[in-house]
Amino acid sequence: MHYLAEGLRLPTNGLDYTILAIYFVVVLGIGFAARASVKTSLDFFLSGRSLPAWVTGLAFVAANLGATEILGMAATGAQYGVAVVHWYWIGAIPAMVFLGLVMMPFYYRSKVRSVPEFLLQRFDRSAHLLSSVLFAFAAILIAGVNLYALSIVVEALLGWPQWVAIVVAGLFVLVYITIGGLSSAIYNEVLQFFVILAALIPLTLLGLKRVGGWDGLSGSLEKQHGTDFMSAWGGTGIGDANPLGANWLTIILGLGFVLSFGYWTTNFAEVQRALSAKNLSAAQRTPLIAAFPKIFIVFAVMIPGLVAAVVVPKIGTAGSDLTYNDAIPLLMQELLPNGVLGIAVTGLLAAFMAGMAANVSSFNTVFTTDIWQRYVKKDQPDAYYLRFGRLITAVGVLASIGTAFIAASFSNIMTYLQTLFSFFNVPMFVVFIIGMFWKRASMKSGVWGLVAGTTAAMVNYFVIYKQGIIDIPSDQGANFVSAIVGFVAGAVVMVAVTLFTAPKPEAELAGLVYGTESPDADEAPEEGDDAWYRKPALLGWGAIVLATLCYLPYSL
Repeated sequence: MHYLAEGLRLPTNGLDYTILAIYFVVVLGIGFAARASVKTSLDFFLSGRSLPAWVTGLAFVAANLGATEILGMAATGAQYGVAVVHWYWIGAIPAMVFLGLVMMPFYYRSKVRSVPEFLLQRFDRSAHLLSSVLFAFAAILIAGVNLYALSIVVEALLGWPQWVAIVVAGLFVLVYITIGGLSSAIYNEVLQFFVILAALIPLTLLGLKRVGGWDGLSGSLEKQHGTDFMSAWGGTGIGDANPLGANWLTIILGLGFVLSFGYWTTNFAEVQRALSAKNLSAAQRTPLIAAFPKIFIVFAVMIPGLVAAVVVPKIGTAGSDLTYNDAIPLLMQELLPNGVLGIAVTGLLAAFMAGMAANVSSFNTVFTTDIWQRYVKKDQPDAYYLRFGRLITAVGVLASIGTAFIAASFSNIMTYLQTLFSFFNVPMFVVFIIGMFWKRASMKSGVWGLVAGTTAAMVNYFVIYKQGIIDIPSDQGANFVSAIVGFVAGAVVMVAVTLFTAPKPEAELAGLVYGTESPDADEAPEEGDDAWYRKPALLGWGAIVLATLCYLPYSL
């Protein structure tokens, strides 16, 4: 297990701790304020479907902008260079637009409380139960990554042992989610979004100043790692060597299509924010509003990683006691004065809580509504499920504490996350996309597609890659290949099973398959929906065009 290097203790003082204390008081205050609105299980799990688009949109991007995103993407920048932009402009924006324009109408109009519940309506109970178990398991693993990421910061701040930092932080998140449910998580995520930016922007600007601006940064890294390190597409021809260890085909198919669409369209930790919106229009605009800040956040996480690679040229190598995950704490120690340091530490703690809260709140919803309520304790009073939801939240946090120690074994936590996504999100995506666009897809094809996709991705990673049967240059490259293998295997098996099993009756597919009319498709739009900024299609295309323009300098 990796422990933070002794030299990375942060020089905090009373001002920094005061800023941190104020933030924690505000977070708990929001939790207690949200408690008043939690009267039913729908309030606890989906905020009563009452929130405006701007709130759910900021919560959507903040839920993703967790400590894993900040520490992990900075680590990816230090390890792989400018290629980190692929995770945003190819690996996020198109999928977020697709979710808003194409998939949210299916989710929202079906009135499902979770992503697996949609599979129950489209396929059958076996697909529903398997997807619920897989998602609940993945949510706990990912929440554990956030806990581990936080422990890195707390260890640097206070010098606490890693296990103490993990336990204390986990209990704090448990308190405010258990009290206020999803509303507490979402309103805290809106606050956390601005606190995170207040932490990252000074770190980025001071980092650039330290290394002589962008020209100084580029010159130093090209001298150390070659020109491809500062080029998004450099060396990505098939058979060419590059820092990322992936070619253009695996980047576009593995990351840009399979991993990206699998994560953004089926990961309930994100979709849950959109489902809590007050109507369909607001639900569609949620991921589209989030796409605009997502376009630019890449600079605030990539540049600190690149700067760290200049400041400590051997970071992440066998000759250094620093892993790539230490890039952000290293720059905080090197660059930030007291006061600003307090804001930065607070921002990282906020990022951790946003990421963990998103996964824990999605876990408690899926476990309560999709597993416990449907298969264990049916037809209980609503108050029972509200109490059970709070109880299972505590169980989820305790399980996350255990899985945090698994994440500690990876030198780059973003690589670990991408591995999990290829195992769990990609198979779910192939089942969704085929079921949503092919009416003939049979009821039994859903569960077998999930089994085949998950199994194939794991076999490719643990056997074909790890055992050296096929030479793949890096873990990230292996993740892209695993995602493609999982998608293809799931699709082939779904088609094969469909040919020999009965389809779902067409009358039961209304609103669940593209081209079929939902029973409440004539839902009245909210007042003012004719304004341009309320039109999902315009927002979506605007995000795509802006991301493309941002990409041009990196594609040269």
